[in-house]
Amino acid sequence: METIDKASLRQRLTPLQYHVCLEEGTERPFTGEYWNHHEAGVYACRVCGHDLFASATKYESGTGWPSFTAPIAEESVLEKEDRNLFMRRTEVECANCGAHLGHVFDDGPRPTGLRYCINSASLQFRQGP
Repeated sequence: METIDKASLRQRLTPLQYHVCLEEGTERPFTGEYWNHHEAGVYACRVCGHDLFASATKYESGTGWPSFTAPIAEESVLEKEDRNLFMRRTEVECANCGAHLGHVFDDGPRPTGLRYCINSASLQFRQGP
């Protein structure tokens, strides 16, 4: 896993991006850059640029956050138990650098039945086929 230099990230990221990616924060629903984004391409980690999700797996979940049915590759993300806020959820992190991305839930559409609910602040979009 890539080492994160928090001092340089404080300079490079916005306060919200830093809070989400390094302090496991979240953005308010319907406010992020990509919740209503529909271009073809790849969503990568804001911190390290590692490819995470393909636009072909993005769908409208109605939650106000970008939602995906699956990562671009199984090894692109890590999942771990999150018991914050008196809930039991599954946190999603970038497998390359460990940045917090969001959470995954089992209420998504076919074919996976999963909803990767990801913060726009943790993503950067690269247009392409």
